[in-house]
Amino acid sequence: MPLVRLQKFLSAAGVCSRRKGESYIVAGRVSVNGQTVTELGSRVDPERDAVAVDGAPVSLPAERIYIALNKPKGVVSSCRQKHAKTVVDLVDIPERVYPVGRLDKDSTGLLILTNDGRLHQRLAHPSFDHEKEYDVTLAFPITDGALRKMADGMPLMGSRTRAAVVKRVGPRRFRVVLKEGRNRQIRRMVRKLGNQVTRLERLRTANVKLGRLSPGQWRHLSEAEKKRLLKDVADPEPDTS
Repeated sequence: MPLVRLQKFLSAAGVCSRRKGESYIVAGRVSVNGQTVTELGSRVDPERDAVAVDGAPVSLPAERIYIALNKPKGVVSSCRQKHAKTVVDLVDIPERVYPVGRLDKDSTGLLILTNDGRLHQRLAHPSFDHEKEYDVTLAFPITDGALRKMADGMPLMGSRTRAAVVKRVGPRRFRVVLKEGRNRQIRRMVRKLGNQVTRLERLRTANVKLGRLSPGQWRHLSEAEKKRLLKDVADPEPDTS
């Protein structure tokens, strides 16, 4: 197998992003064949070299897995959390997968889980412009003016939100398509407009739709979904240097 940059290997293995991998290497947290490596230009053979981070072995997954889950309310979007049920607990497979991005504990809907480190990095990062669509119900009726403010972008958490697609569904309900994912963004925007979210469900991430999955149910992505997702979101980056 061709040699690959060490930070690229760490990203493909799902340990961290390439940038984070660089900081791990510089900090002396990564070893290859028992020797600490601190040079960013270092390369490894994924089939022959033994790589470890903080002493824990790291390897590429044998099979790429892509799962769509309907996260129920009250379940945490992480791999593990003390005294709390996590989305990983809902997926009964022997392989280790992890969620792409997050839905807060009170929100429901589509969450993608995978062991593909590159996809995780690119799909979770807002700079790649993938869309996420949500169905939102509020405590009180919302005005057209308030919906326009969300659509045009509004000051939030020290900067302005990006333009969004917002469509009214009812007096207290709307759908919104975002190309960014700030922490509890929709809830914060609604609160700033003097209202409150009572129900928030993610319907779509990129080309993957929630469909008819019931809360707590999951499925493997179809071949067509995987092909388009990997093409649109996770095209391989050249590594010619």
